[in-house]
Amino acid sequence: MDFYQIIILALIQGISEFLPISSSAHLILVPKLTDWPDQGLAFDVVVHMGTLLAVVYYYRHIISQLLGDFYLSIVQREAVGESKLAWGVLLGTIPVGIFGLLFKDFINSDLRSIEVVAYATLVFGALLGIAILINAQRNSVREFLTWTDVIVIGVMQALALVPGVSRSGITITAGLLIGLSRKATIQFAFLLSIPVITLSALLISIDIYQQHQTADLILLALGFVVSAVSAYLTIVFFIRILDTMSMMPFVIYRLLLGLLLLLL
Repeated sequence: MDFYQIIILALIQGISEFLPISSSAHLILVPKLTDWPDQGLAFDVVVHMGTLLAVVYYYRHIISQLLGDFYLSIVQREAVGESKLAWGVLLGTIPVGIFGLLFKDFINSDLRSIEVVAYATLVFGALLGIAILINAQRNSVREFLTWTDVIVIGVMQALALVPGVSRSGITITAGLLIGLSRKATIQFAFLLSIPVITLSALLISIDIYQQHQTADLILLALGFVVSAVSAYLTIVFFIRILDTMSMMPFVIYRLLLGLLLLLL
């Protein structure tokens, strides 16, 4: 891979990781549609770590409070401050961790086709649209999470293991369907991404170690920086536009993309 391909793919990862359009789908599709060589596992690790750095930096103050309250809740054996949210992030990650370990080989071998990506993009794009409409028609929405919310969102997040579903997309869909506000849904979805991205990068790193792969460190560093910067700017942009516009443009984009892929 050359510098141009690294920059394009890292930008795709950084921009699409936190938008409800599926980063994994785009990283699968672009090399296949352009005949570029597969970017390799090492590249996947560094761009995931770049997006991880972006979301951790954006939520650094909240994360610091969550970690402190989480520790105090263990010591004092009772809820402290934002400890419930911290426990929610931890528990909400369990389903995707279990399903990822159980079906990792099946997903990598049988679910990375353009056809699967196309149908997943269409179906879950439409579901996001339905969730947006239902949530908009509610007289009131909740700003707080219940344990049932955590379980529902956590289980739904496991579906994002299928390329094209979108991790942020499915967690946002679940949050809106169960009556959370857009703000609460987005925050929980983004906080959930931290342990998920960490686990994903760890599993890929294990594969790299077992396969004894080598890579160009300069190109990897470039991919890391590009993905981190683009992911941070995307988070800032996405959260700001939620106050002024609907998420329907992302639904339309997914439906058009899915139809295009089926035609191809």
